[in-house]
Amino acid sequence: MSRSSPHRPRRRWTLAAGMAAAVLAASVGLPRITRAAEQVPDGTFDANLGSWYAYGVAAGPSLTGGALCVDTQDGTINPWDAAIGRNDIPADLGQGYQLSFRAMASREVVINANFQHASGGFEVIAGGTPLIGTTWQTFTLNGTAQTGFADGQIVFQVGGKGAFTICVDDVSLQGGVAPPVYVPDTGPRLRVNQIGYLPFGPKRATLVTTATAALAWQLRDATGAVLRSGTTTPRGVDATSGQNVHTLDFSTYTRAGAGLYLTADGEVSYRFPIGAGIYEQLRKDSKLFFYTNRSGIAISDAIAPGYVRAAGHVGTPPNRGDTAVSCQLARDFMSFWTCSPSFVRDVTGGWYDAGDHGKYVVNGGFSVALLMSEYERNQRARTADRRALGDGTLRIPESANGVPDLLDEARWELEWMLKMQVPAGSGDPGIAPYEGMAFQKVQDEAWTGLPLDPAADTMRRELHRPSTAATLNLAAAAAQGARLFAPYDPAFSARLLAAARTAYQAARRVPALFAPDADGNSGGGAYSDGDVRDEFYWAAAELFLTTGEAGYRADVLADPLHTSGGLFSVEGFSWNTPGALGQLDLATVPSALPGRDRLRAAVLKAADDILAVQSRQPYAQPYAPASNSWTWGSNSQILNNLIVLGTAYDLGGASKYRTAVLEGVDYLFGRNALNHSYVTGYGTVSSQNQHTRLYAHELDAALPHPPPGAISGGPNSGLQDPLALGKLHGCAPQFCFIDDIQSYSTNEIAINWNAGLSWVASFVADLDSGANDGH
Repeated sequence: MSRSSPHRPRRRWTLAAGMAAAVLAASVGLPRITRAAEQVPDGTFDANLGSWYAYGVAAGPSLTGGALCVDTQDGTINPWDAAIGRNDIPADLGQGYQLSFRAMASREVVINANFQHASGGFEVIAGGTPLIGTTWQTFTLNGTAQTGFADGQIVFQVGGKGAFTICVDDVSLQGGVAPPVYVPDTGPRLRVNQIGYLPFGPKRATLVTTATAALAWQLRDATGAVLRSGTTTPRGVDATSGQNVHTLDFSTYTRAGAGLYLTADGEVSYRFPIGAGIYEQLRKDSKLFFYTNRSGIAISDAIAPGYVRAAGHVGTPPNRGDTAVSCQLARDFMSFWTCSPSFVRDVTGGWYDAGDHGKYVVNGGFSVALLMSEYERNQRARTADRRALGDGTLRIPESANGVPDLLDEARWELEWMLKMQVPAGSGDPGIAPYEGMAFQKVQDEAWTGLPLDPAADTMRRELHRPSTAATLNLAAAAAQGARLFAPYDPAFSARLLAAARTAYQAARRVPALFAPDADGNSGGGAYSDGDVRDEFYWAAAELFLTTGEAGYRADVLADPLHTSGGLFSVEGFSWNTPGALGQLDLATVPSALPGRDRLRAAVLKAADDILAVQSRQPYAQPYAPASNSWTWGSNSQILNNLIVLGTAYDLGGASKYRTAVLEGVDYLFGRNALNHSYVTGYGTVSSQNQHTRLYAHELDAALPHPPPGAISGGPNSGLQDPLALGKLHGCAPQFCFIDDIQSYSTNEIAINWNAGLSWVASFVADLDSGANDGH
């Protein structure tokens, strides 16, 4: 999930401003709240932290007993040096506000508690300096807005008091104007795959209706003539959407056509085609995303029309660039590590990870591995079109160089990952313990706003402390790349393998160095992962597949995950659970590993478990968490489950797996509760306004929408951004999405999400008409 976060600068308020607010409140009495509205929908902390954050603290924020808690630390000076906060709360001029909350601390302590402006003069509307005791107490603070602004914040400033633990709960801000109720436009109640169906593939649709008995339906051509008819199958209330739904099945109709549509219950669906090859363009567009997201190279209008831009982060003023990046600075008591300012690295290149300009080894390794696995599948799967991923098949600068284009694109990321490996012999005491490991990430020192061209980014760039997870991502991806590049560039292959060996040994030497959770509070996402057992398995698997060496084979066979079946879940695998990639490759890449039949059986078992979930879903998505709480990047979880199903089809050939992949794709392209295609440029109504600093047409009409083939993160029950939380609070899982650039928790783009889409796009494109059982 990348997880780009909102701009969260540290907010200050002056003591004079706070005293003035207190005097004003005392002189006029309680404010008159004329149009009271709750402005904090995520203040109870029953299930998650919502849009709340903390900075300058030793640990947290965390959920503890249904409250938000942090551990402060010694060394801070000012109250604003450490705080708990929530941003993006508007204030209406002349309106009264009442801030209330419960709090307790490990010792008595006075804090600043304010609803205030988050910029300008940091004016306090309602606030004070309550004494927090060691038992739960309720506090109420009142005030009136003397000015109006959109960027208000609630902040509990806890700096300058030494080390203690503080917890807050039931935070409420009453006042202002109630926001209008958001009702999404879901179009016709008949939901179809808006880009079409394969002639010999499954063809199903979903009808939203109040009817409980079967209804008549018709498939019609562009002139309105009926081509096929039948009756719906009632499915009852779908728990993931809260809708009463029926299923339509017109799979028996196999003739190609354009402008087709369904009718039922007085509704007319969006029009769609039936035809072979409808996914061929998606195969290409899903990969063009990586070229347009490249760092360190000018993007050519001839290659990607409409997406031309200067090279980002190459040190051309005002941009400071990635040509000589040093470590995090120790500042404001927030750094976890630093090194000598004289230590710098050239870390140009690679892909921008998501909505921000950060580049992360953890997610980068996972993403490039998915692309390489797609290529590797293309070389052996019986249904694969061997020509589809060859040299000259993609629009990239390296095309026609004698190397398959998908490998050329992967190389752009791999070369950057090699630069992120800590060199030997630096002599820097801050660096020496981590030689051979990989830096976690390179990012801006603070959050930047939207939109922002990478070449115009003026922020200082920083390397963040190496982590075991990043190191193992490098080991696994570099080892995989070494075997794929060996026929085309032996020298590069050797570099990759040497880096992979070094990284693997470094991770064994430092097996539990984790990225801190709080390292996502400014400038970039944390990508923290405190369990790297599956990363060790993945790295050992790729090193064994590349080298065949006994030591790596022994590591694979001795790993408890190898036989436990714990590498797959019906809720999908992701960047922080990449062991599934290792097991998929061990099951499909030829090797002398003992017990490969058991590995293949494990993949088929995982696929059958996913099938069982999918069969219960009226929208046929292969994803439905038992908690009914959908995660950040749910579309990615769906795509990765489709990869498991596709691999099962490659291994066993059972048509049920092919059918499951195609039906899962239907969900992504419109057969869902929102009647929305999550891939830009594909379908009648598709995502256009994903959260990104690059493609911000919603904010600046001179900028483009994301390129065709870019997938949104998708419904997310957590609603961790203020826009989604304000509009979607209380949503059923499938409705926890909004196509708005400010909704980073539901509508971001990310390289790992598009890498999954790329793999699946190749799989379904290889099916041709849907009847392809091998070339």
